[in-house]
Amino acid sequence: MKKALMIATALAVTSSALAAGKLEIFSWWSGDEAPALEALIKVYKAKYPSVAVDNATVSGGAGTNAKAVLKTRMLGGTPPDSFQAHAGQELIGTWVVANRMQDLTPLFKSEGWMKVFPADLVKLISAKGGIWSVPVNVHRSNVMWYNPAKLKEWGVSVPKTWPEFLSTCTTLKAKGVAAPLVVGENWTEQHLWESVMIGTLGAQGWENLWNGSLKFTDPRVVGAFTTYGKVLDCANKDASGLSWQQASDRIIDGTSAFNIMGDWAAGYFTTTKKLAPGTGFGWAASPGTTKTFVMLADSFGLPKGIKDQAETMNWLKVLGSKAGQDAFNPLKGSIAARTDSDLSKYSVYSKSAATDWKSSKIVGSMVHGAVAPESFTSAFGAVIDQFVASKNSAGAAAAAQQLAVRSGFGK
Repeated sequence: MKKALMIATALAVTSSALAAGKLEIFSWWSGDEAPALEALIKVYKAKYPSVAVDNATVSGGAGTNAKAVLKTRMLGGTPPDSFQAHAGQELIGTWVVANRMQDLTPLFKSEGWMKVFPADLVKLISAKGGIWSVPVNVHRSNVMWYNPAKLKEWGVSVPKTWPEFLSTCTTLKAKGVAAPLVVGENWTEQHLWESVMIGTLGAQGWENLWNGSLKFTDPRVVGAFTTYGKVLDCANKDASGLSWQQASDRIIDGTSAFNIMGDWAAGYFTTTKKLAPGTGFGWAASPGTTKTFVMLADSFGLPKGIKDQAETMNWLKVLGSKAGQDAFNPLKGSIAARTDSDLSKYSVYSKSAATDWKSSKIVGSMVHGAVAPESFTSAFGAVIDQFVASKNSAGAAAAAQQLAVRSGFGK
């Protein structure tokens, strides 16, 4: 009788413990992005129905608000179980170097992820002998968007190099297109700078900027700044007043011919503007980057000192799983970080991006947190503002190099 009572009590305690399982997911996915996160949570709940999930979203500011709240919590010793961050140096340069994260290398090995995540991607999320986050998606930064019907009307083709772009710009201006290229507010100008740099320096030169072996003051980098200035001469003069969506609208209405933007623009064109890929809008790799995939990814890590370790590990397993990624990404407008996703679930554009993801050289985006620490990215906007106003290539390069040194990777 006593033994039976002890067993019953143990079962009750176990049941209570299972029912009391908790998981806090901290992110900035709200509004149009919320359904994609809910799809991931649905996959998790199907596998772990007894866990109470707290979807702790902090909306606004493209993650700015969330990062401020996260900083307070991490430094205050109350970290969320798992939080969203851009894969790469945004996480590594902030929280890994501060010894606030747990190494996920054992998880990657046990789940077989070393075989399904590209080696270039694993390299970007690795440092100090460890792997620090699970990427749930991939966006491409280096995409040139255009209106196929307008290019045909103007008699021009998609330029494949930046010199060819400048020649096409001259042709379009002669045909009455005042701003062949459209850009928006400061971060979109940085986004364009990134593509010009990579298309000029090449993938290895780009990587060398961030490992410190190539200085910003190198003549090749100064020359790329000069090319960037010439490219900006092809752009609209009211950039500071435009969001990226408003800039994209000028491609649709034929005011401008080209826009360099990440592939979230494909989601905007198809979902919001109801345009058909290939006819309503077209795309190509930005000039000089045909065989390069400039990536950014949303990822989640495992902070030290969390209360719900087991539940969080299971969350990370769902994030990296084929089922989880194929539930999330078709709704998010991105592609899976895995190379074995079910492409029948994805759009025409996403299928083309997935093909390039498997066959291209993968490098990280600076603007979107993959290759540079936040101390650099948060201050680089001022360098671009100064350059846009002055077109002083040597001055901008020197300012960027000083910033790199202060951020710990410049030599």
